[in-house]
Order: sequence, then C-alpha cells, then structure tokens
Amino acid sequence: MARVVAVANQKGGVAKTTTVHSLGVALAEAGRKVLLVDLDPQASLTWACGVDPDALDRSMHEVMLRRSKAGDAVIRLDNGVSLLPSTIDLAGAEMHLLTRTGREYVLRKALERIVDDYDRVLIDCPPSLGILTINGLTAADEVIIPLQCESLGQRGVTQLMETIDDVRSYTNRDLVVSGVIATMFDGRTKLAHQVVDEVRRAHGLEVFDPPVPKSVRAAEAPGHGLSVLEHAPRSRPAEAYRELAERIFGTRKRPAKGKKRKKAS
Repeated sequence: MARVVAVANQKGGVAKTTTVHSLGVALAEAGRKVLLVDLDPQASLTWACGVDPDALDRSMHEVMLRRSKAGDAVIRLDNGVSLLPSTIDLAGAEMHLLTRTGREYVLRKALERIVDDYDRVLIDCPPSLGILTINGLTAADEVIIPLQCESLGQRGVTQLMETIDDVRSYTNRDLVVSGVIATMFDGRTKLAHQVVDEVRRAHGLEVFDPPVPKSVRAAEAPGHGLSVLEHAPRSRPAEAYRELAERIFGTRKRPAKGKKRKKAS
C-alpha cells in the first residue's frame, strides 16, 4: 500500500517544493515508485521537474474539477519519477471548490484509483491554509513540515499545527505529523539552532537529521528542470536529502531479484 505524504507549510520560501522534488528523486534512485503531486497553482514543482505548465492539456486543474481522471494527467519523467502537474488555472479551481459539497475530499477520491500503483506519493501543498492545502492534508497519511530556521519560522509551524488539528477533527482523524525538516540551514548562526530547539520544545515534534544546508547549487537546480540530486549529485544538500529519504522512508536499495544478500562474516 502506498504511503501518502503531504509536505506543507503556509509560509512561502521555506524550500517546500525543493524538499518534495529532492525526496522524490532520492526515493526513485532507491528503486521506489514515486508520484509527485503539484497542488500549488504557482506550478513551481511542475517547472522544477522540467515540465512547461502552459503546454499541458491535463493537469490538477482538470482533476480537481472532476473533468479528468488523475491517471490521465500523470506524466512519467526521465528520472523515474511520475508527476501529477499543476497550472495557474488551479487557482480558479480552488474558488470553484468552495461551493461544492465534500470539497475537502476531492483530491483523496481522485487519487484512490492510482495510489496503489506507487510506493510513495508526495504532495506539494501551496503556501496557504486554504482549501487546496486542506485537500492535501485530507488525502495524506502523514505530514512533513519544511522549516526555514529564522525568526518567524516557529510561528508558521504553530499556525499549521492548528490547521492539522482541525483536519484531524473533521476530515482525517488518522493524520500523523512525521516531523520537521530544517531547510536552508546555516549551522554557524545561533538563531538556526534556537529555532530548531524551540520547535522541538513547543510542539514536541521530531526534527529530522541532517538539516539541509544553504547552497547556491540547490537554488540553481529548478532553473535547469532538475532536482539538486541530479544537478549537483555530490553537493551537501543532495547528500542531506538522500540521508533524509533513508531516515524517513527507509530507502536502502533492495537486493536484485533472484539474488540474496551476502551474510555478514
């Protein structure tokens, strides 16, 4: 059964899309079948995957309006990852959803027919706490929160946790917060460590190791339509995301079919 993970933080600029893309590629490198879902009308994940949103016939817009099946909109990428892309039209779909009965469950129902084709489904939620993010949280088994370690970072986590509590009360009582990923981390500053410690103390959340360091290579990667793991495979952020994928999802490569692991001597 697929593990569906929403990556959410209503604060923009916290490397949420980079985290979804990088974890997805790390999972694919380890032989997992991965679906990335771009639930943001800005379509940043779609662009980062090298797909032009303006050239698409089907996207999350059609899926959320029930004009297309999710499986018909999925794009298979060269790196082994599959993408359910977004376009700016999704912003209009969000307004349309507000008048619909059961609007919080649209994504969950759309994914039902395809979710078991994958080992992991990662949902890139928009930087807001609106109906699209609620759809992402309702469709997910768990949430990962990217955290930029700055003064307002902890406040954003507090607001998101309040929304998660509401989702648990009304649409997805089994939703679990897996933990926090510290992004764009500058270990030389006292503030970065203070913010991480405050999130642990205030919310009792696990902050996964390692933190993802600031890097120009990570910032460059989306402009090339690549993840940082492809653009700069030996960079510190790439290695950090691989380690995080192993820690969170258990991505150690499986032995080849028909071969057994050698016993330790």
